[in-house]
Amino acid sequence: MKVLLLTVLGALFFAYYWADNFDPASLQGARVLLTGASAGVGEELAYHYARLGSHLVLTAHTEAFLQKVVGNCRKLGAPKVFYIAADMASPEVPERVVQFALDKLGGLDYLVLNHLGAAPAGTPARSTQATRWLMQVNFLSYVQLTSLALPSLTDSKGSLVVVSSLLGRVPTSFSSPYSAAKFALDSFFGSLRRELDVQDVNVAITMCILGLQDRSSAAEGIRAKAALGPKAALAVIRGGATRASGVFYPWRFHLLCLIRAWLPRPRAWFIRQELNITAAATA
Repeated sequence: MKVLLLTVLGALFFAYYWADNFDPASLQGARVLLTGASAGVGEELAYHYARLGSHLVLTAHTEAFLQKVVGNCRKLGAPKVFYIAADMASPEVPERVVQFALDKLGGLDYLVLNHLGAAPAGTPARSTQATRWLMQVNFLSYVQLTSLALPSLTDSKGSLVVVSSLLGRVPTSFSSPYSAAKFALDSFFGSLRRELDVQDVNVAITMCILGLQDRSSAAEGIRAKAALGPKAALAVIRGGATRASGVFYPWRFHLLCLIRAWLPRPRAWFIRQELNITAAATA
């Protein structure tokens, strides 16, 4: 009986992950605002959307990097692509970014929130200053962008796609300020999804867990393997286009999130496989 039950659960699990109802044509002409688009998975997201024929507004901190990505998107076939350099550490920036996107595209079908910030160099990792800065970049700016874009997404029955990391679900001892911001983000979007359901607002929210991020942990003396690249970006795009509630890439991170409260020893082993802790961090 137990073998049969495990077999059925395994079949359901693999059917869930390998079911493919993604229609690339659905993104032809879609209006997309993408943050953190100058490098890493954000850059790959921009290239995938460009190949699929989406209209793009890209934003990131460094204008020179954005210009390069915009040029590549045009070569890949994006019908429209605009950029606005913006620092999400400034509370007034999200309004300027959303208004720019609405002016250029006439509305939004997708808001893809991907930007990420580590504390400024020289700032003690667990100081009040660092935590305040991280909360603005990695949490409050997400809330601001969402609130400002939500009316347009409601009109278009669009989607919010939120890119986060494993540290937003499974905390470690080496990333507490960053994890706090990402835990707050996860809670906020979970509550927002329930509110939209109650109000019968047809806006999808897709939470994407892409693994551990190098930048979030560099100041803490550890190196984490980051799940960045074209395959991770495509998983995010598929999840957003199919209006999935969650995306995990690699898929094994879903298992880790499921066992985090029940099996602490396997959870700790799992995390150690993803983190290489330096002597400085353990001293």
